[in-house]
Amino acid sequence: MNQQTAGEGTPHLSAEDLAALRENLHEQLLFRQEQLRRFAAPVGSRAEDGPARRTAARTEVRVKLAASARMVLTDVEAALRRMDDGSYGSCRVCRDPIDRERLMIVPQIRRCAACQQVGEAVP
Repeated sequence: MNQQTAGEGTPHLSAEDLAALRENLHEQLLFRQEQLRRFAAPVGSRAEDGPARRTAARTEVRVKLAASARMVLTDVEAALRRMDDGSYGSCRVCRDPIDRERLMIVPQIRRCAACQQVGEAVP
């Protein structure tokens, strides 16, 4: 059976789908939190690091990676909240269901494929 009981918000996803997606999101949450802890740790000064330019470049990369990790963490947390409030799996733009396969690939996705394409096409 691939339907949930009536009124549970995401009838196109089975209970097993939701459980797998929640587990995936929780693993991503833990990974991103740990990643941000590592980025927040001070970088040791090593003699082999070489000139200041190389150190500055590494710092810039760490800052960009941390920003990306924070963005994904925010998306994951939002997806978990949507699961809790019953709105998970619906496009945030058109409110249509997001394809199951799309959610399985990127469980924190907020938009259906059509709305994502429109959003990316607008400059």
